[in-house]
Order: sequence, then structure tokens, then C-alpha cells
Amino acid sequence: MGDSTAAISTKGSPPPFSWLWDRQLHRYPDTGPRYFYLGISVLLTITLYYELYVQGAVAPSIIADFHMSFPFFIYIVVISNAVGAFASLVAGLADRWGRANLVTYGLAVTGLLVLFGLPNAPDKYSYGVLLSAVAFVEGIMLVATPALVRDFSPQIGRASAMGFWTMGPVIGSLVVTEVSSHTLSHLTAWQDQFVIAGIVGMAVFAIALVGLRELSPSLRDQLMVSLRDRALLEARAQGIDIEAGLQRPWRQMLHFDVISPALGISVFLIVYYTLIALGVVYFVTIFGFTQQQANSLGNWVWAFDAGALVVVGIISDWLRVRKPLMVVGALGAIAMMVIFARHTYDTHTGYYSFVWNLSLLAVFLGVTYAPWMAAFTETVERRNPALIATGLAVWGWIIRAVVSISIYALTFVVTSMTPLVENGPVALRAEQLVRSDPALAIVVAHQEIFNRLGPYKCGPSPGPVPSDLLQQAIREVGLANLNKVNQDPRICQETAFLKAHQREILAAQRASSISPSEWRRWWWVSTGGMVAFLPLVLVLAGRWSPRRARQDQLEHEQRVQRELEALLASRQAPAT
Repeated sequence: MGDSTAAISTKGSPPPFSWLWDRQLHRYPDTGPRYFYLGISVLLTITLYYELYVQGAVAPSIIADFHMSFPFFIYIVVISNAVGAFASLVAGLADRWGRANLVTYGLAVTGLLVLFGLPNAPDKYSYGVLLSAVAFVEGIMLVATPALVRDFSPQIGRASAMGFWTMGPVIGSLVVTEVSSHTLSHLTAWQDQFVIAGIVGMAVFAIALVGLRELSPSLRDQLMVSLRDRALLEARAQGIDIEAGLQRPWRQMLHFDVISPALGISVFLIVYYTLIALGVVYFVTIFGFTQQQANSLGNWVWAFDAGALVVVGIISDWLRVRKPLMVVGALGAIAMMVIFARHTYDTHTGYYSFVWNLSLLAVFLGVTYAPWMAAFTETVERRNPALIATGLAVWGWIIRAVVSISIYALTFVVTSMTPLVENGPVALRAEQLVRSDPALAIVVAHQEIFNRLGPYKCGPSPGPVPSDLLQQAIREVGLANLNKVNQDPRICQETAFLKAHQREILAAQRASSISPSEWRRWWWVSTGGMVAFLPLVLVLAGRWSPRRARQDQLEHEQRVQRELEALLASRQAPAT
């Protein structure tokens, strides 16, 4: 990548293949290499979340194949997120161990698990254990990848960089829906989606293995406001006491201005994680979408979200402020959530109504999240720039804990999903039959009389209908309708299907009558999380006024210039 990014060695040639583990840069990279390392970090993040979220695209098929109850599936999601939460705490060690090896070899582990482990799980318990293993590695990478992005992005430019990093989970979601919506029609086995994701994961691991590097501790442990600070950072690096900055890391980070914003953004994103985990199940069971349609809806939503993250990151860096954009994004998201919750009143809401509603919701989520990530890392830097990974570990633990608790709580709010998930496909098939066959609709509308006629029409030994029963049928149904039923060659088979699955159909119909109102309550809970986020914006670092922010930048540059001149003068002074 050029001389400016090469580690300077004074001990001769490094051991063969040392590049497989020694990834430190001892000089701050030039613009081209810096963007290259940032690009790999974002690519790693996209791939990781593609692997993690692919389950959501085929959740109904996984539930059916393993004969899971809906609560059992929820418990898998809850436990895997809890495992990821505690893995995030482990990732705080990235301040000592570095970041690059954690994310590179972590992706190798998730790639192997997704490619070979999950598709070959013999039962639902093995599947849950393997998914938790993927979540454990994800919890570590959730902390280490934004730490890498922070290291290579000064505060002026941080929101843009974090916007690109935040695109990782969002584009990961988009890749899931894009791939599944184009392949589910001919790759019907749910395992195929995991195999595709695993192959992609191993390919990106190979790229990271060769190309990813990280800053040495003496460089990354300093505060960098703009690229003009580069000379001062490199001059300071020779005299930094790395161990001193790493003492008692948790005590330094467990403060209100770190904990409360992490909690705020976690409850703000309850709707995001609900849609990731259960969006396909929701639209299939409540609105009758196919899995392919539900995933296609995600293509729109996550594409809009990704675009918003990049655009708002650029705007935030240009204005030099974060908080006003967070407030605008949160208010817009609340408005879209109100509209979304109201859609649940009408289970016949069309596909494109959801496209517009959820796409605008995704835009406002992006407007909030990219500036928040920048402001949060700057808040951690205000405490101690040497403990970025530790501060992000606090955030990672809280957000994974909130996801686990909220998804578990959902089972107590939406109690009707088990009969819908288990019997919904049968009920949907029955509804489609009735809609597509006018003769069957006549049978369903006059079920009692046709139950009596059944043995004479579709019984094992059909015969002539008794005259009194025939006259009653003509009075209740009409001669024209009776002829339409009698002339339909499929009516016996379709009627038999309805009769054989009558119990499941009734259970699903009862559940479908209450499930929309239960889901609506959950969307109001999610909206409440967004409202709770707003006051916690106040404790983050950063100005509200662009003018004051630019003045702060000017004063910082003047201080940097004075410190650099003094440092260089002290090193050039003759010894006494």
C-alpha cells in the first residue's frame, strides 16, 4: 500500500508469514490506503450481518422443517442475542489485543458455521446452539469493527465513516432480502440461503486476511479531530505510555454519559430488530404475503435506509453537528411508526402502502443512527480515546441485552403467533382455494347443508340424493348454485382438504382475529422506545450550533499547531 503505511522495523526482516497476525501500522496511512482499510472494515460488517440475518428470510421454513413452536423459535433468538451481549463485553479487550485479527478470524469462524454448521443441523436444539455460536462471534465483531472505523476516521469525517459502517447491518439486511427474493422461487430449501451466505463469508475473509491492517496502540490511543492532526499524533506516539491509558477500563467507561445514550439508541431500534428477526413472519401470517413478497419488501426498506445513512453522514460532517439531525430523525421515525401501527387495523393493506411507509421509516432511522454513532464515539473519546473498544463494548452489551429482553417480551404481548405460524399456511391455502374457486365458496357459505349432501356427492359410494334433502338444498342454495357445485370436478378434493384441516383452519382463524391488535400494541411499545430516546440525546458530546462547532474546530487547530511546534522545539534543543 506504499511506504507511508509500512511498519518500520529495526530488528531485521520479520518472520515468514508474520503478516497473518502482525497487522499494525506505525505511521498514519495516506488517504488512499486509509479508505482501503475503511472499505474492508465495512465489507466485513456487511458480510457478517448478511450471515447473521439470513435466518429471518426463511424463518417460516425453518420453523416448519424443525417442527418448532413459535415460542421455541423466539427463545433461540433471545438466547443467541444474550450470548452476543456477553461476547461484546469480551470485545472490550480489543483495546489491548487490537482489532484487525479479531474481525478477520472472526469472519472465518462465522463463515464456516454458516456454510457447514447451520445447514446441516440435525435438529432444532443443534440449530440453536450453532446460531448462538455465530451470535457470540458477532458480539465481538459488533464492537471491534466500529472501533476500527473510528481509528481510521478523524472526528471531522466521523459521521460519514460511521454512516458507511452502519450500512453494514443495513446492507447485510438488503443482501438477505435481495438474494432470497430472487432465489427462493427455485432454491426452495432454506439451507440453500445459508450456503450462499457462507460462501460469501469465506470469500470476504480471504480479502481481509490479505488486506486488513490497523493502527498501532500509540496512534489509535490519541484523539484526532482532523487530518491536520496527523503530524502531531506521530510526534506524540514516541512518548506515549500505552499501559497508563488502559488502567481500570470499565471504571473509566461506566458513566451516565456513556451508559444512557447506549440504552437510548437500543430502545429506539426495537422496531428495527423486530423487523429483522420477525418481519417475514409478520407479513406472511398477518397480511398473507409469500416469503418472496415479504423479502422483496425488505429490498425497498433497507435500500432507502442505506442511502439515508450515507447522505446524513456527509451532511452531519459538513455542518459539524450531530444532535439536531438526531432529533429530526427521531421525530420523523415516530411519525412513520404511528402510521405503520395504524396499518395493522387493516389486514388488507397493500404491498406498496408498506413500501412507502417502511421506506420513509428507514430513512428517518438512518438520519438518527449515523450521527448518533459519531457522537457516541466522540463521547467515549471525551472520556479516554485509548478505550474506544471498551466504550463500544458497553454499548454492544446494552443493545444486545435490550434486543433479547424485547424479543422475549414480545411473546407476552403477541400471544397468538403460535397457532398462526403453525396453522397459518393451511388456513392461507384454504382461503386461496375459496377465493379461486366460486363453487367452493358456495360450499363454504352453506356448509351445513353441504355436509349433509357430502356422502351423496363425495362419499365412498355416491348415490342419488333423497328428494326431501334435494328440495331443501334447492331452497337454501339455489338450483343454479347446486349445478355449479355439481359440475366442478375439483370440488370433492377441495372439500376433503377443508374437512381434513378444519381444526387447524379454525385455530388460525381465531388467532388471526386477535393477532393484528396484539401486534399493534407491540408497535406502540416500539414507538415509546423512540420517544424515550429523545432526551438522552442531550448527554452526548457535541454542539447544537454549526457556527459554534466551526469555532471549536478553529481553536483546536491553533492548539495543535502550538503543541506541535513546542514538541519539535523540545526535541531539537541541545542537551545540557
